[in-house]
Amino acid sequence: MKKFFMFLAVVGLLAFTANIASAQDQPAATDAAATEEVAVEEPVEMTASDLLKGTNQDVPLHQQVKTYFIQGGPGFMSLIVLCLILGLALAIERILYLSFSKTNAKKLTLKIEETLRENGIENGIEKAKDICRNTRGPVASIYYDALNHYDEGLDVVEKRIAAAGGVQISLMENNLSWIALFIALAPSLGFLGTVVGMVIAFDAIEAAGDISPTIVAGGMKVALITTVGGLIVAMILQVFYNYVLSQIDGLSIDMENASIDLVDVLSEQAGRKK
Repeated sequence: MKKFFMFLAVVGLLAFTANIASAQDQPAATDAAATEEVAVEEPVEMTASDLLKGTNQDVPLHQQVKTYFIQGGPGFMSLIVLCLILGLALAIERILYLSFSKTNAKKLTLKIEETLRENGIENGIEKAKDICRNTRGPVASIYYDALNHYDEGLDVVEKRIAAAGGVQISLMENNLSWIALFIALAPSLGFLGTVVGMVIAFDAIEAAGDISPTIVAGGMKVALITTVGGLIVAMILQVFYNYVLSQIDGLSIDMENASIDLVDVLSEQAGRKK
């Protein structure tokens, strides 16, 4: 499943880059015609509300995104988009894994208790292990490991439950460090693009020999686009990251409660045997 999501991420990045490249290769005649058209237009006085709304109201959103992507620099913006795609792929993989890991722990505990009560502790252990083997999720895995060491005593069972619980939590937290890396890396790349853009703007000022508002504003705009992109990517991934953590916390609580219930059931059955 992980390889499948990584494959989709790479394909998505390649498709997005190809789309941006095709947008950059549009004929220059369109830009020249647009320049001439702007030159003959009369100056329009803009109010504050017009500035807030922007001048590209008739341009589709996806076209504006491609324009800002090109202005921000395909190099840094591609890396930021790559962080978004890979981070989302890993987050969706974790969400699916945790969704498939959810089980009704109370129902499983009652089924094991009934099996032990009907078949006795000796024969019921094997049947209970079969029930756990055919049930998905970390709770069933912990139950199976605990029942597999029942003959060694309840103290060993409790230790095995603690060890198995740690293993299951580690499995649930797999790849979270990579998502956290992309959350930190996206804004860092944005800030780096901003610094590089400002350096380029100052080089343009030095080459022109004059501090022109057009040169300064254009360079700063291009530089800040990368920062905006990095922050947006980080916020999106942070939402998915926190959601995954909340799901892991919920499953951990279910595992702890189920482990306590299993120890109580085994203690009760062992007392009846004596």
